[in-house]
Amino acid sequence: MSGAHFAFTDRWGGVSAAPYEELNLGGAVGDAPEAVRGNRELAAKSLGLDPDQVVWMNQVHGADVVVVDEPWGESPVPEVDAIVTARRGLGLAVLTADCVPVLLADPVAGIAAAAHAGRPGMVKGVVLAAVRAMVELGAEPGRIVARTGPAVCGRCYEVPETMRAEVAAVEPAAHAETSWGTPAVDVSAGVHAQLDRLGVRDRAQSPVCTLESGDHFSYRRDRATGRLAGYVWLD
Repeated sequence: MSGAHFAFTDRWGGVSAAPYEELNLGGAVGDAPEAVRGNRELAAKSLGLDPDQVVWMNQVHGADVVVVDEPWGESPVPEVDAIVTARRGLGLAVLTADCVPVLLADPVAGIAAAAHAGRPGMVKGVVLAAVRAMVELGAEPGRIVARTGPAVCGRCYEVPETMRAEVAAVEPAAHAETSWGTPAVDVSAGVHAQLDRLGVRDRAQSPVCTLESGDHFSYRRDRATGRLAGYVWLD
């Protein structure tokens, strides 16, 4: 899509030591701060972004969204799970290690958003909140391009039957079963169903399951591990 850029990292090419090796981009997982800073600089530069012009979130599995036009600087990073901007060239980043990174852009209006959609956030409506915030700035759902990145798949995300029922009551498309026949949740399927109902038609989903892929961080698989990032920006 002309003018819109989307990128998802894997775990390689960074400077972090085990168990965060190599390209850990999460600053709250126990990794050395200098390693995280180095990794964020490496990742941004590899994408042609200024590392100082990338906005991060303090993600809390909620549905709050904030509009940004510049990095936080010395201000505290807010506890939100979606960020939206109307400033071209500003990178928006979302951290994950099984949750669904959701990247959105309306290149015509010049509006972009990044959202962190784990199971709780998907149920609470973080995707809806992000799209609504974009529309308030002038985006149109029919023009929005959506890309979701590597995440734990519905064949691997085992949950208790009561939890599956609670999630499916909110988002039926998330009802799933593991490859071994137990109750599961497919968060990516739920996110895409929500986007479809909002009128977002240009969508693509990563085929990578983080739990199955040794090239990606997975909290469910490893517990102590790094974080991947998804980036979105507009020319």
